[in-house]
Amino acid sequence: METIKIKYFSDEIEKLRYIENKSDWIDLRCAKDMTVKKGEFVLIPLGVAMELPKGYEALVVPRSSTFKNFGFLQVNSMGVIDETYCGDDDQWFLPVFATRDTQVKVNDRICQFRIVKHQPTIEFKETNELTGQNRGGFGTTGVN
Repeated sequence: METIKIKYFSDEIEKLRYIENKSDWIDLRCAKDMTVKKGEFVLIPLGVAMELPKGYEALVVPRSSTFKNFGFLQVNSMGVIDETYCGDDDQWFLPVFATRDTQVKVNDRICQFRIVKHQPTIEFKETNELTGQNRGGFGTTGVN
């Protein structure tokens, strides 16, 4: 089992917890009440900083209900936080674009994360032909 040191920037947010047998993603919460206007870009503070284990990174994505509940689109599609973003002031944020006027409150579950091992070092070998079966090109599973 890996250990992650975590710093909370607010006493108001619920502590992170792993929900066994439900999901291997961990919910992150908004750390302050915010009113966001349609068309605005904002950084939503998540109220935590972490020291990830060496060789790991965190993937941060919206929850499935984030757009429905708040009208937020995560502007970088997926956040990647590597183990070097681990300083005392390195609070995590969710960068969003608001598609409608909305309010987000302290402890609203706004996104989720998981940690994964870094990609192994790979070597690219150029070829003129690939031997795998063709699937029909982009946007198809081979069925017309």
